[in-house]
Order: sequence, then structure tokens, then C-alpha cells
Amino acid sequence: MPVDPEFVPLVARSRELPELDFENTPVDVLLAQLRSTAPAVNAPRESPVSTEDREVAGPYRNIPLRIYTPPGTGPFPILVNFHGGGWVMGTLAMDDVRNLRMAEQAGCIIVSVDYCLAPEHRFPEPLEECYAVLEWAATRGAGINGDPSRLAVAGGSAGGNLATAAALLARDRKGPRLAFQLLFYPACSPDLTTLSYKENGSGYGLTTAAMGWFWKQYLPDGEQAGAYAAPLLASDLGGLPPALVFVAEYDPLRDEGIAYAERLRKAGVPTELQLCEGMLHGFLSSTPTARRSQEVIDAASKALQLALKYRRLPEGS
Repeated sequence: MPVDPEFVPLVARSRELPELDFENTPVDVLLAQLRSTAPAVNAPRESPVSTEDREVAGPYRNIPLRIYTPPGTGPFPILVNFHGGGWVMGTLAMDDVRNLRMAEQAGCIIVSVDYCLAPEHRFPEPLEECYAVLEWAATRGAGINGDPSRLAVAGGSAGGNLATAAALLARDRKGPRLAFQLLFYPACSPDLTTLSYKENGSGYGLTTAAMGWFWKQYLPDGEQAGAYAAPLLASDLGGLPPALVFVAEYDPLRDEGIAYAERLRKAGVPTELQLCEGMLHGFLSSTPTARRSQEVIDAASKALQLALKYRRLPEGS
């Protein structure tokens, strides 16, 4: 279907902007240019959800968090969220609208992580910070009125990549048991040759050139992408938590999100895939109050509420 009418201005704006020279421009200059052209984040609406900013100890530094707590008595299920931004930018504020609405509708605490950014902090440092917060939620979640036995991860774009990788780490390290993974247009592979890159790699906001540059900033020079950097490359996806994967029609990352959902299904992981027709990459952060964005947030909230409604049983029960 055509681009959703509420997103047509974003498409027009992206096509009016001059192309960035990712090959010859210094990294600091490119970062400043990218941040200046990013769509403004909508101010959060009034909400009964309370928020608290705090820090927890991590492997490299104290990690900033924003905790969203719904009204009620609790203890509440816990969702650990990782923002997008190509691993090089992004802030806690970019997911505020989505997190406020989801915390209220799903009745869960959301712990949003302000992980360290590339290129100053390359793989695996951002992932290790995300995993450290996941462990903190599993062991200290009761201290924020949470129920660590009902624990999930979520993220969009680069944050979706970190959510999938954190779930893999939790499985492989025999760490926190997760009930659910909620992925919005996740970055799952550095392969820039898929059909969706060919169809949507320019003129729809996120470009092929930008995504290639993001991957180069995240992965250390000369390092081959493995499963924890690019989850689609994992040889085994069995034993991961059930997943809901949203992909956008006009998104270079569309096909890798679809491929990841299909790989999860083949591995026996209960997985639902939703194609958001007429939508662009990052639509939940760039335009979270648009009608279609709100519909996706509501659908995600319902799925999250169902997945976290019951406590997970211990192994062997």
C-alpha cells in the first residue's frame, strides 16, 4: 500500500535533505549531521504512569535508566527496553511516548536503558551493559515493585538488535529466564543486499549508506559479525522466549526482521510477525502519536500483557 498519509511529510523531508558523505566525512561531523536531521520526538502525553531516572552499576560505568511504573499496587511484570539510534545515537526520551502508553496498557514496569554508544563504545560493550541491566532486573526487580519471574525484553532498530542479543546471552549464560521478546523493526544482519534494501534503501528516511555506516561504527575494525552482534547469523535459535516481531513496509530492515521471525519459528519458538503496511523505519519513535503508531503500540501492549500475565514456572515444574 502507499506510504501512510501521516508519514508522507517525513518522506518528503528525507528526500529534500542533502545526501551525507559517509565515506569521507569525519565521524564526529557525521554524528552531528545525523542528530540535526533526526525527527523531533513528540512530547509525552499526560499519563498516570510514574517515571524515575536512576543509575545502576554496570561493567564499565554506572548505567542510566528510566523506570516507568503503572498505577496500582504491584508487583508488576518487568519489561527491559533498549532504544534505537544505530548504536551511535538515541536517548531515553525517544521511547517516552511508547513506554508510557505500554506501561499503562500492559500493566508492567518498563526499565529503559541508556546504554553506552559507538564508536567510543563498540560491540560488545553496549550489549554487555544491556545484559547487566537485564540481570539487575532479574535479581533486584523486587526493589522497584517488580516481579522478576515475569521478565521480558524489547527494543526498536538497534535496540531490537540488542534485545535479541540479550535474549541469546541469557540463554547461553544460563542467566535470567525471559517470558517474551518484543521486537520493532530489529537490525538482525549486516547484509545490505536484501530486496528491502534495494526497494527502500533511499528516499524513506533510513538509507543503505547510513545503515552500513552504523554497522561499521558498532563492530570493531576487522571483526566478523557473530550471533551476538547479528542474531540472524546464530546457528541455533532454539530455547529463546516467544516473540512478537513488527516490521515496516518501507524499511530497509524489513526483510531481515521477517527472516529472523521465520528462523525463530523453525527453531520451535512461538513467534508472531506483523507487517506494518505503509510505515517507515523507526515510526514508533519519529511519530509515536500518529494513528497507526498508536495502533501498533496498543497491539504490542496487548501481546505483552498476555505474555506476562502468568508467572513462569521454575525448571522441572
